[in-house]
Amino acid sequence: MKKKQLWSLVCAMFVAAQQGQAEEARLLRFPATNGNDIVFSYAGDLYKVSARGGEAKRLTSHAGYEMFPRFSPDGKTIAFTGQYDGNTEVYTIPADGGEPLRVTYTATNQRDDVGDRMGPNNIVTAWTADGAKIVYRNRIGSGFSGKLYTVAKEGGLSEVIPLPEGGFCSFSPDGKRLAYNRVMREFRTWKYYQGGMADDVWIYDAGKKTVENITNNRAQDIFPMWVGDEIYFLSDRDRTMNLFVYDTKTKTTSKVTDFTEYDIKFPSTNGQLIVFENAGYIYRFDPAAKKAEKVSITLTSDHLYARSEIKDGGRYMRGASLSPDGKRVVVTARGEIFNLPVEKGVTKNIVRTPGAHERSATWSPDGKHIAYISDATGETELYMQPAEGGEAVQLTKNNDTYIRNFEWSPDSKSIVYTDRKNRINLLNVATKQVTEVLRDPKKEPYEVTFSPDSKWLAYTRMADNEYDIIYLYRIDDKKEFQVTDRWYDSGSPTFSTDGKYLVFTSMRDFNPTYGSKEWNHVYGYSNGVYLALLTKDTPSPFLTKDDGSKAEPKKVEINVEEGGKKKETDEKKKPEGVTVKVDADGLSDRIVKVPLPQGYHGNLYSDGQKVYYSRNNSTYVYDLNKQKEETVAEGARMWVEPGGKKAGFFKNKQLFVKDIPSGKIDLKDPVNFSDMKITIDYAKEWAQIFDEAWRAFRDGFYLENMHGVDWKAMKKKYGVLLPYVKNRQDLTYLIGEMIGELNCGHAYVNTGETNRPQRIKTGLLGAEISRDKSGFFRLEKILPGESWSPALRSPLTEPGIEAQVGDFIVAIDGVPTNTVNDLYALLIGKAGVPTELSLNGKAQLNGARKVVIRPLEEEYSLYHYQWVKNNIEKVDKASGGKIGYIYIPDMGVDGLNEFAKYFYPQLDKEGLIIDDRANGGGNVSPMILERLAREPYRMTMRRGSTRNGTVPDAVLVGPKVCLINKYSASDGDLFPWGFRALKLGKLIGTRTWGGIVGITASLPFIDGTDVRVPFFTSYDMNGNWMVENEGVEPDILIDNDPVKEWNGEDEQLNRAIEEVMKELKNRKPLPKTPAPRVWNK
Repeated sequence: MKKKQLWSLVCAMFVAAQQGQAEEARLLRFPATNGNDIVFSYAGDLYKVSARGGEAKRLTSHAGYEMFPRFSPDGKTIAFTGQYDGNTEVYTIPADGGEPLRVTYTATNQRDDVGDRMGPNNIVTAWTADGAKIVYRNRIGSGFSGKLYTVAKEGGLSEVIPLPEGGFCSFSPDGKRLAYNRVMREFRTWKYYQGGMADDVWIYDAGKKTVENITNNRAQDIFPMWVGDEIYFLSDRDRTMNLFVYDTKTKTTSKVTDFTEYDIKFPSTNGQLIVFENAGYIYRFDPAAKKAEKVSITLTSDHLYARSEIKDGGRYMRGASLSPDGKRVVVTARGEIFNLPVEKGVTKNIVRTPGAHERSATWSPDGKHIAYISDATGETELYMQPAEGGEAVQLTKNNDTYIRNFEWSPDSKSIVYTDRKNRINLLNVATKQVTEVLRDPKKEPYEVTFSPDSKWLAYTRMADNEYDIIYLYRIDDKKEFQVTDRWYDSGSPTFSTDGKYLVFTSMRDFNPTYGSKEWNHVYGYSNGVYLALLTKDTPSPFLTKDDGSKAEPKKVEINVEEGGKKKETDEKKKPEGVTVKVDADGLSDRIVKVPLPQGYHGNLYSDGQKVYYSRNNSTYVYDLNKQKEETVAEGARMWVEPGGKKAGFFKNKQLFVKDIPSGKIDLKDPVNFSDMKITIDYAKEWAQIFDEAWRAFRDGFYLENMHGVDWKAMKKKYGVLLPYVKNRQDLTYLIGEMIGELNCGHAYVNTGETNRPQRIKTGLLGAEISRDKSGFFRLEKILPGESWSPALRSPLTEPGIEAQVGDFIVAIDGVPTNTVNDLYALLIGKAGVPTELSLNGKAQLNGARKVVIRPLEEEYSLYHYQWVKNNIEKVDKASGGKIGYIYIPDMGVDGLNEFAKYFYPQLDKEGLIIDDRANGGGNVSPMILERLAREPYRMTMRRGSTRNGTVPDAVLVGPKVCLINKYSASDGDLFPWGFRALKLGKLIGTRTWGGIVGITASLPFIDGTDVRVPFFTSYDMNGNWMVENEGVEPDILIDNDPVKEWNGEDEQLNRAIEEVMKELKNRKPLPKTPAPRVWNK
């Protein structure tokens, strides 16, 4: 569906509403029923309607998102997940509406929104059969895994259901058994998933302490719902998510719905009737008749979070461009373009197009026009309009991909732009004729710039060795000349304004940093600034005369006609008549280095006398005459427009305009953005974001065939729901459903700006507590942590606190704890804040001693640290000290640090267990695998030591195994795959997640939406695709029994110890020092 058609549908909806027509509601989410009524979420609020349909009544109204309602068994109370107090918690209200009661007080999880792919925290999943307790799912960390808890409907301390993990669930009618999912991935934007995390339906029998898999299917079998002797669930085993039923008596499974276009989403039951959403509508399913019917629902709403809103544009500044005289600036902000004064004057929004994304507005060097990129047509095109005001002119037409960026020629006659088809295009502004300069088959070009006479282009292209090489391109005859060679990575070419130099950066210095853990090195990410002397007769500015003085750079005299007389141009003025001459022969031999400190340099500008650049986010200048560097502005980045007379500076989200400095300047008086007001039309903006997300995947998905998906059809399929989006989180849901059709693991969308309640961090004690019959709270377990590590500190173990297991917390900040149902209700907002605890060995206030602690934000780190320590001790004890153990939590900086922390101290072990379970991914697996794959090729010894060394060093010689599970994801998939490919040892556990198509940074979106497009991937050495939507199969399949795991038995780790011990019997020890040499015989 074209963008105009989608917008027409939006407009039709508004017209209908204004004329009083009753419109059937759509995008109704998370339904639940008590048999007579249905409660659901719409635009983030809860509504209730008759189970037969009709007009729905609103029950809640709050800036947060109210979701996952569940009726109590008697139908009188609704438990739900809400965000009233900032955090996502469990609440209840009367079934007819009323004041919400907060019943949980949990850790503040930073990833707990309905728009997050991990899903919200504290999802209400069910009630216990007797109606006394609410069941909810909680994650104490930011990863996949969560546990099921129960809490009394009146509130109080929660109790965990004794299972190591859990998702959606349903109790049997007698309440003795629980049908549940172990995984909760219903907010992942990945349909048709069959990787290791694809879940089954399990039955937990608390009395028998058993867990049984009743579906055992490679597809996803989710949302179990117990109705009599049957368990209904969703499955995509036939591709589209439909309702299936399992008969607990006959142990047979059958399909009971047959939707083919849209998935069934988020079903629930009261034990007699099932309700679910499909295509944005709510359906009811009669288990007796095995029949589904749509429930027709209307509602009225003020659509508070979809109404137009006026916002301060300065908060959304994306870029700026100075007029040639520096008196005005054009600013891009939230898709709009403002022309505003640097000092005093009128601020104008020159586009006013809420349904289009305008960006990269740039003033022409002659000051007459402002060019920008816009997607008003449904594709990105270049536009231009008079700087003094007037109608915009579309410069390009029928563009077929995303325009990345552009630059004016100094004579204002041409524009050069790049796009996502790896092209450099040259646009004649007058004729609108576009010429393709080149299309790079290896890489998208980014850095393209004009010479000051507008006759040359400079850019980089990637060589076959993956180094970037700088080229010059003469526009008149379309000839290309190489500037740098294949031996050094180079970039950021910029002509000096006098036409003498091409200034660029290059990585030509080799300054290794040596490691402390092993004899190895790394070359840091730094570059230098260089000058290419464009003509043979241009001397190096760094020549030294015979008398020891520096040579003066050759002056270029430029004569300009003015009033019929010849006048010598002042050196400080920009030369308007520069002619750039290039002697191509020997150009690569005329490169000189600007002597600067080591660092990473960018933002280059030069007038031929001075070179400006950034380093470590500050701006510096190097005077070629004085041979001296000086700081210009700390913490600020500078730029100068082609032909510009002023410099712009960005610092702390502020814009400053100054004369081009010769030395240090003081940045004061930023440009005033207060008059930049933007009227946000959310309906138009959301339609644009949807469209741009669709295009981002069209232009960037790693395979142009889109996995065989008709991508235009997907836009049409989900675009029909756009008019019903009345909450920003629902737009994220809609985009997620669309990109999920590509069946690819790293297709992500993260919500842009939305009205979120401010999170209030709950303080945690690093302890487990229970409530005594006295009403006070008893310490049952204190997590030890590490006193020396701020990240692992445990408040109650800090020196001087002297808290003991069995102590009672009788007061917090003077408030007796027996006055609250939940101790954590007194710790709201106390994370990191000095807090007074009254501790007593007895359950009473008298005799209590007071201590002051700083509660924690999260306890996951303490639990995880203790788990790792316990595993190390277990492996060490079971192997008699022969086997080492390393847990790698991810393949990022933290994971690399954990590997280094535990690998090097265990090099004296004879075998090794590497634990990759629940590894969240990253990109460092090749570094770790390289170290594990090392083999010694010679030995070393020295006098005075019995130690023998290896070359290379840091080698652990002996058998190795790797533990994996369904949560080993992304680079956590690639690690075990590489472990097997390198024949390092056996893989033990369960199949991994199965998502290895990598992502790059998001394109800029109007409201800060973050869309990640799978862009690159791996294949094996035989030329076959690997891992994606499959995972890595273990050599030894061990799925930990949930009951045993809960009771502390790790069957996977046990088997790993067993395998390494078995292989140690055949380990060949390293050779010892030979007998002493005797040379005198």
